[in-house]
Amino acid sequence: MIRPALPLLCSLALIAGGCGPQGQRKDDAPVIVSAIGAAAKPADPSKGTLDFPQRVLLGATAQGLVRFDAGGQIEPGLAERWIVIDEGRSYIFRLRAATWPDGAPVTATQVVAVLRRAAAPGSRNPLAPFLAVIDEIVEMTPQVIEVRLKRPRPDLLKLFAQPELAVFRTGGTAGSGPLRAQAGTRSTLLRPIPDPMQPESAPAPEETVRLFGERASLAIARFQARQSDLVLGGSFVDWPLLAIAGIARDTIQVDPATGLFGLEVVRREGFLADPADRAAVAMAIDRTALTQAVMPDWTPVENVLPAQLDSAVPPAVPSWQPLSLDARRAAARQRVAAWKAEHPGPLALRIALPAGPGGNLVWAHVAAGLITIGIAPERVAHDAPADLRLIDAVAPYDSGRWFLATACGGCTGDAATLVDAARDAPDLYNRAHRIAEADAALTADSGYIPIAQPLRWSIVALRLKAWQRNTRAWHPLNHLRNETE
Repeated sequence: MIRPALPLLCSLALIAGGCGPQGQRKDDAPVIVSAIGAAAKPADPSKGTLDFPQRVLLGATAQGLVRFDAGGQIEPGLAERWIVIDEGRSYIFRLRAATWPDGAPVTATQVVAVLRRAAAPGSRNPLAPFLAVIDEIVEMTPQVIEVRLKRPRPDLLKLFAQPELAVFRTGGTAGSGPLRAQAGTRSTLLRPIPDPMQPESAPAPEETVRLFGERASLAIARFQARQSDLVLGGSFVDWPLLAIAGIARDTIQVDPATGLFGLEVVRREGFLADPADRAAVAMAIDRTALTQAVMPDWTPVENVLPAQLDSAVPPAVPSWQPLSLDARRAAARQRVAAWKAEHPGPLALRIALPAGPGGNLVWAHVAAGLITIGIAPERVAHDAPADLRLIDAVAPYDSGRWFLATACGGCTGDAATLVDAARDAPDLYNRAHRIAEADAALTADSGYIPIAQPLRWSIVALRLKAWQRNTRAWHPLNHLRNETE
């Protein structure tokens, strides 16, 4: 079904230099990176969700107060150090000396303005819903800013490390680094910012990065032809292409990403109006067969939270979890039969999934499960009107609140109320218990149908010794060759 892609991949590789076993590019050559998606062009997160190559470019050229290192841990960005006081309700950052691309200094006033805009009510920044806890961002001195919170949040730094909270000049995305961009027609050349304490000199070729934003087939072909060192942003959609292209196993890296991969109920009408009927859809899916069809080591899940995280109790599990697949489907068929007895005519559901070979495999198994219980599935584009829509998202920080709020996008009633209560809890104790209650309510509501954790992969040349797998599935371009960068 997806074999016709093989001639395309090999022909592209032959044009670039061959379709055969991977070799290593010269170690003194620039690092060439392909980010899967559209062209890697500057974009402003205050205007909406960024494509993956846009996030990579923004993260490389416009750091926030803090940023992620190669292992997904927090390291200094614009802030050289920080303290947390008032039981987690106040974060105070001391800024280091940094400059814009034209050499002008980055000021606390500018940093405060950018962060206020991102957190403002009505902001289109995708992280804005999780910044509502911020009460005020103030400039204390020309070098110190304070972020005051309405309630304690120990996970705030991981939000500030996201590219969506990078600090850049108003009206553009040029920032303070750690790399500087020189745009080209098809790619962007990124150079390290010179150390102001050292004599300025041109960086060595291997210290520079050339970034392409392109679709997965081109990115894989470029690597296969030994014309790049790194492919970033792979997901379940394009995973099957790796086997077709014959990519060497020792260059394929899969991140232990945490997040959501499942179906959100977006239209709670008709058959999907009743939680028990929504649960019937969840019971119909053979998660083990689905995940193994895409990647044998991809582990299926049946609960919303991946672990206890900051909840007061372990993750809630659906009432049907102890049942075998046959028993689940038998119960689901009964629900469908009862519905059809009262509502004559066909029962159809529209499933919104992304295109691509991985999307085809997921569709095949979801559709087969629904047909088994008597539902006629219809596949629609991921952005088309639908009854169920796939969520495939990596968590920006490790809080049950993110998982529940994201999975509960279309939920109502007790589940929605409890998710909001977790956000508004006055302290961490109450927050943990509200998260637990919301988890139980959302699981009973069946408004989100878990399938697995997100699948995120990269292709990494052996010369990139600093590259590390991590739960954020985020790989900064200034942390690819060594940890002294």
